[in-house]
Amino acid sequence: MTRIIALDVVLLGFLAMTANAVASHGYLGFFEAMVANPATLLALTDLTIALSLFTIWHWNDAKERSLPFWPYALVTAALGAAGPLAYLGHREVRAYLARREEAQAPREALA
Repeated sequence: MTRIIALDVVLLGFLAMTANAVASHGYLGFFEAMVANPATLLALTDLTIALSLFTIWHWNDAKERSLPFWPYALVTAALGAAGPLAYLGHREVRAYLARREEAQAPREALA
């Protein structure tokens, strides 16, 4: 449960930062700023590589766990790290509910 709360807090904080950046610079203005100089271009390249690696892992993980892929991939493409954070939160909630259901099953069998 702690992981779910931590992921939610980070996701909400990231979404607030994203909203502030888009409100200040506009969606396209954000990308203009990312290619403004070699340092910000490096950050954009680094982010693109990291999000691409996550998306490849996410594709396989979602298939193994029967979780949706495309909604989170689209959020990743549009909002960056919000997609991975939301997917990991969904994954943790699903695992938590499965553990809770598993823990209740033996009690129900005894009744």
